Amino acid sequence: MSTITAAITAVGGYVPDYVLTNKILETMVDTNDEWITSRTGIKERRILKGADKGTSFLAIEAAKDCLSKNNTNPEDIDMVIMATATPDMPVAATGVYVASQIGAVNAFSFDLVAACSSFLYGMSTAARYIESGRYKKVLLIGADKMSSIIDYTDRTTCIIFGDGGGAVLFEANEEGYGLQDEILRSDGIGRHSLKIDAGGSILPSSAETVANKQHTVFQDGKTVFKFAVSNMADVSEQIMMRNNLTGDDVQWLVPHQANKRIIDATSRRMKLPEEKVMINIHKYGNTTSATLPLCLNDYESQLKKGDNLVFASFGGGFTWGAIYVKWAYDSK
Repeated sequence: MSTITAAITAVGGYVPDYVLTNKILETMVDTNDEWITSRTGIKERRILKGADKGTSFLAIEAAKDCLSKNNTNPEDIDMVIMATATPDMPVAATGVYVASQIGAVNAFSFDLVAACSSFLYGMSTAARYIESGRYKKVLLIGADKMSSIIDYTDRTTCIIFGDGGGAVLFEANEEGYGLQDEILRSDGIGRHSLKIDAGGSILPSSAETVANKQHTVFQDGKTVFKFAVSNMADVSEQIMMRNNLTGDDVQWLVPHQANKRIIDATSRRMKLPEEKVMINIHKYGNTTSATLPLCLNDYESQLKKGDNLVFASFGGGFTWGAIYVKWAYDSK
């Protein structure tokens, strides 16, 4: 009996039309294009505009794009995993609504929250369901409307984040393609370094928390950067060593798009040239749960069946990890 692996068979993405450039940010906060670009690699980011449009809007558009590429009937999807740090609302899972809206009426769905590592953790979760043999098609969506939780008078955070969504379809594979290995980690030491103070069970929403601007992202940039550089590079190198991969064997690094310097540090550790690194941070900024699938969407035409991909991410909490995938199809 052949071993079942979980392979990505389609990818899709969506970013809003509105472009928030560094030049526009110069008119909003005390910063400038050169400072932002040199420290982050970001030139612009997309922002979702319009009343009643939340993370689900981004997710639905990305999911539709993904399913249309290989003509998948939404009714054939067994489950939908919604990776996000910005759900539409508390309690009611965003993924459940997204599944209904795209016509995945036979699927069950849930939200997965692990900050910027949400999609990476979701890949592992989707693979386990596929490998069980019970589920044939799992749709994994990563989407975040980060503009909804950003203080645009705080120059330490407003320059970094953007809005976007991406999706991948996992299906069973018996040829050995798909997810091969993973190293996933977390450490609660990061609990206070990247967070939103209010709105949870410890500090519920109140007039006072709103007045004190405690519902937007706080980041201790130096601490997060230090942990991200070391940990993301560590697991990426470890997964290569564990699978006897050299820089020549890896066709692509698919890194979380948080900071160009973190991406560069990871690729150097892996001994990969820049042409083997998926980079779109300059266009979208950090879209949190959407960075990895948006990279796949942007680079899909360059991917070949059998390519070795290493996914790497780091997020608040702290959460981080690396996943080794053998690509399952040639782009049409």
